[in-house]
Amino acid sequence: MTTAILSALPEEQSSLIQHLANPQRVVHAGRAFWSGGLQGRPVVLALSGIGKVAAATTATALIERFGVARIVFTGVAGGVGDGVNVGDVVVAQDYIQHDMDASPLFPCWEVPGYGRSRLVCDGALSALILEAASACISSAGGQFGLKSEARPASGGPAFGHVRAARCVHHGLIASGDRFVSGAEEVHRLRSTLREAGHDILAVEMEGAAVAQVCHDYGLPFAAVRTISDRADDTAHVDFSLFVQTVASRYAEHMVLGLLRML
Repeated sequence: MTTAILSALPEEQSSLIQHLANPQRVVHAGRAFWSGGLQGRPVVLALSGIGKVAAATTATALIERFGVARIVFTGVAGGVGDGVNVGDVVVAQDYIQHDMDASPLFPCWEVPGYGRSRLVCDGALSALILEAASACISSAGGQFGLKSEARPASGGPAFGHVRAARCVHHGLIASGDRFVSGAEEVHRLRSTLREAGHDILAVEMEGAAVAQVCHDYGLPFAAVRTISDRADDTAHVDFSLFVQTVASRYAEHMVLGLLRML
């Protein structure tokens, strides 16, 4: 049973490709897919690119072309929930599309034809991801140390604070075709959703689309996101550096840990 590991950006899974046993590169639907073995398990690594349409296309290709048995999305997200800080990890319990609005034909956020606004992730697979994420977080400072106190030559932000703020959260993540990067927008988005009973922990741009595809195909889906920023006015400053220096190592250890437990 092949596991698909899906990410939006190359930096989010570059180290995983280096671990592949018997790697084979296949180009399909304009995307590169790497098949091989990790921890003795067959896997396919794929990059969706950014946004819901790109993510849905890639997820469909993984199912139709490669016959994967499950899809795991790993990458970064902006933290918006209380106590969700940079360096934390959020494992998705379910997803909502914060830019879905077919009203007045359907209630705001409801996915037309589904009778619901939230799509639930697979419970068993998410439980394994939670365990792998917790193990990763507890060993982060020691085994693969996030020694990010030094600033890059460009004078960008340091991430020494990541060492002091590491928690694993489990809950609702929102996806939309917009890079949320303003404090006012975050407040408005979170408040509006929470008033309707949707208390989101993080925001990103792909997961809900993959959840919908997996729902359609009856395929187990789980997602784990490392918090790269607080989705506020500094998000664009923190994002690129964090993905390269911290999130890629989180993804590597969480995915390898998950595959050991499958």
